[in-house]
Parts: sequence; structure tokens; C-alpha cells
Amino acid sequence: MFDRFERTVAGRYLRARRGERFVSIIAAFSLVGIALGVATLIIVMSVMGGFREELLGRILGLNGHLGVYGDGRPLANFDVVADKIRGVEGVVRAVPLVDGQALLTNDRGGAVGGMVRGLRQADLKTLPFVGNGIVSGTLDDFSGNDAVAVGVGLARRFGLRVGSDVTLVSPQGQATAFGTVPRIRAYKVVAIFSAGVNDYDSSVVFLPMEAAQIYFQMPDAVSQIEVMVADPDHVGTVNRAIRAALGDVPIRVQDWTQSNNSFFAAVEVERNVMFLILTLIILVAAFNIISSLIMMVKDKTRDIAVLRTLGASRGAIMRIFLMCGASVGFVGTLAGTLIGVLFCRNIEGIRGVVEAITGTNVFNPEVYFLTHLPAKLQWGEVSQVIVMALVLSLLATIYPAWRAARTDPIEALRHE
Repeated sequence: MFDRFERTVAGRYLRARRGERFVSIIAAFSLVGIALGVATLIIVMSVMGGFREELLGRILGLNGHLGVYGDGRPLANFDVVADKIRGVEGVVRAVPLVDGQALLTNDRGGAVGGMVRGLRQADLKTLPFVGNGIVSGTLDDFSGNDAVAVGVGLARRFGLRVGSDVTLVSPQGQATAFGTVPRIRAYKVVAIFSAGVNDYDSSVVFLPMEAAQIYFQMPDAVSQIEVMVADPDHVGTVNRAIRAALGDVPIRVQDWTQSNNSFFAAVEVERNVMFLILTLIILVAAFNIISSLIMMVKDKTRDIAVLRTLGASRGAIMRIFLMCGASVGFVGTLAGTLIGVLFCRNIEGIRGVVEAITGTNVFNPEVYFLTHLPAKLQWGEVSQVIVMALVLSLLATIYPAWRAARTDPIEALRHE
């Protein structure tokens, strides 16, 4: 597409001589602007994508992709129902559980509202992010009527260790002649887990299923059957299949798109808006390419006229300046891609350095739910950013290159 003559002239124009430094400085700023724009866009999109995936994986991994509830009452015959659900295509896990809210207190006077979940020992051991996140104690002791597993956030807040007591106070108490008396029961901590989600680690406790059934007065029944599916993005298909498999069993099925859809939709909208905003950085850098090329064409008017009189065609002149602008865009895009990819690969280390220098908490887990800064490079998105930057850079060169090609050598040399 570009012959040796055109490449030689374009390369010469990109290397500034004395008296031509200003044009090269503008081109350098254009290159830096494109590099920073591409790097920023790659970093932000990777962090937003990683944030969504971590939330989707952890929040749904902890709460399930789908819940099967009794129709206005606790779900009886839950083992039979769970077996039918496990036979549905796309279901990878179906666990009966008892859940409810309670006030969590201890003998030091601490109190916090929390979620109590009753699971069998074998089911809790296979629960993602909990069974593999035990930091103290063991789930082998998770049995009987007085055992409880708590998160590291709650343990830190209450100063709990394995063997400490946690008291559960339920507002749904027993009716007596003196009014409703809340149910109060103390349990011994047998395990402390870290699920990696701050709210979960600070407000969720696990009881053995039998103990939870007694505490919440659900004999031989559970609150729901928590279901995990192979592909969370196609949970609607599994939802319909479960309803068909259970037939006339009175149930209510709710999947994550119904219970958490607004939250994840907000994350997706924010991600799209950030993409549009950061694209403006690349667009501004592309305008810098236009201005630098226009100045270069103005400065090289006499050279263009000489080249035309020596036989260079208008197409050759246009290709020379296209190459000048495209080279700036290509180098800037390449540099920005390398910076963005390296930043994403080492984002946790960079965060640690920034926090050590500034003394501030860059990624507060109490605000962002997660305990670390996620970043997932999606090469499809990286490719889109690269293509967009190259296209904008090429488009920015078209008008100045066209003006250079339209230069009349007679008029340009008339006063020389």
C-alpha cells in the first residue's frame, strides 16, 4: 500500500529538524494522549468487568442462582423436592436450608442484625467461598444443637474466637400471657470463615439444619432450596425446567435476575457510561493529531510543491501524510495497550504501593463489598479499544492529508 519513497518521506517528516520542533512536540503530545486514553479505557473496563464478575460469582455463589420456596409456607418434603431439582438439566447443586433474621449479640455488649442460615454439615463444606475459606476452627465440629460458624468480620467486631459464645435473639418469639417473648439462644463458635465479601463476613452465621429448624420453629421443613446452575446468564431456562419438573407441587421460584437484577443492571449501565466518557480522551488526542498534521502540511507546503513538480502524484502526497498521522496513532495505541495490560496484571501490587505512599484506603471493602480490587482482562474488549483508537487516529489524518494532496505546486512556488 505504501511504497519505499512514501515511507522514506513520511519518516523524514516525523523526525524534526531545527526550527521544526514545535510540530513534533504537538505530535508527541498526541501520541501520549492516545496512549493514556487507551490505557485508561483498558484499565477501567477491566476493573468494571472484574468487579461485575466477582460480585456475580461471590454474591450468587453465596446466595445461590435460584431459590425454590414453599407457596406461602415452609417447604415440607424438601429432600424429595431437592432430588427432583437435581435431575433438571443445568442444575449443579440443590441444597435445602433454613434461613431467617436475628439479632446477633455477645457477652461484651455488641449487637448487630444478621442473617442466620441452617445447613447440613456436608452442604456447608461444599458451599463455595465458605467451605474453602475456614480461617479458624473446623467444620467437622459443625453439628449438634449449639454449634455456629461465623464470618471474620463478625468475629473481629465481637472479638470472637473458636469456643466463644454468640447469642441469637429472634423477634418472632413465643406468645405468653405477658405478651410475645423473643427467642434467645446461645451458640458456641466452632469455625470462623472468610467468604471475601465484607457484608457476608460481617452479618451471616451458619447453624446446623436441625438447630435452625428448632430455633425458627420449622419442624421437618425448610425455608427454601438453594439452587446453583451451570450458566447463571441462562438461569431463566432452568427456572422454567424446574417448574415443569415439580409439576403440581405448590412452590414459588425466584432467580437472581429477579432478586438482584437492579443491582447488576446498575453496574452494567455504569460500565457503559464509563466507556463512553473515557472514549472522549482518545477523541481529544485524535483532534491533536489533526492540528499537528495541519501545521505540518502548512510547514511543508514548499516541499509538497517540489515533490509534485518532480512527479509525485496527489495520491502519493496523501499517503505520506496519512502515514505520518497513522504512525502516531499506531505507536500511541501500542504503548497504551502495553501500559493498560501491565497495570491490570499488577493492579493489587500498585494499589498497595499507592496506599503506602498516600496513607489512604484506595479500595474500602465496606463500600465495594469485596476485599480486593478485581481486574479481568477481556481480550475481546481490549481488541475493540485497539480498533477504535486506530480507526479514530486514521480518520483524524484524512482531512489534513487531503488538504496536502490538493496543494497547487504553482501557487506554492509562485513567491519562492
